Amino acid sequence: MASNWQIQQTARVVREGGVIAYPTEAVWGLGCDPWNEAAVDRLLALKERPMHKGLIVVADDIEQFDFLLDDLPEVWQERLAGSWPGPNTWLVPHQNRLPEWVTGEHDTVALRVSDHPLVRALCRYTGPLISTSANPAGRPSARSRLRVEQYFPGELDKVLGGALGGRKNPSLIRDLRTGDVIRPS
Repeated sequence: MASNWQIQQTARVVREGGVIAYPTEAVWGLGCDPWNEAAVDRLLALKERPMHKGLIVVADDIEQFDFLLDDLPEVWQERLAGSWPGPNTWLVPHQNRLPEWVTGEHDTVALRVSDHPLVRALCRYTGPLISTSANPAGRPSARSRLRVEQYFPGELDKVLGGALGGRKNPSLIRDLRTGDVIRPS
């Protein structure tokens, strides 16, 4: 795992508007500050992903999402708390509390509290972080640092080294309101 100093340096790059790559539970991810429109625009351009699709936001613990969750029905909050940290991404009503460049055309936002130690450590310094697979649209997700660097040669501000979490597939995505599975794991 990366040293605490390396994690802090990566967090500084994020706070300064950079786009980073980092290992997650199953694949390498691209990340940036979800509140920085220029950083998100750059990340979307690198991925060749249209803004209207929306992005996943990852956190260290559920409290980092309190601004979105505190007035949701208790049964929904319990559903989230019972599945995190872990490989569960939930589509949660955003109530216009996140910018459109994160939510896209949706009335929900994709949220996950990671169980990957490196992601959690990074989010302790950055707060919630964009987490999208490190690949151009239509290409296989990167499962190695080498593949990330092949996909984005010289285009990232920082690559945080470390191991993937050992999962075979990206996180399960479910709709919080209905419980429906949107993407199986």
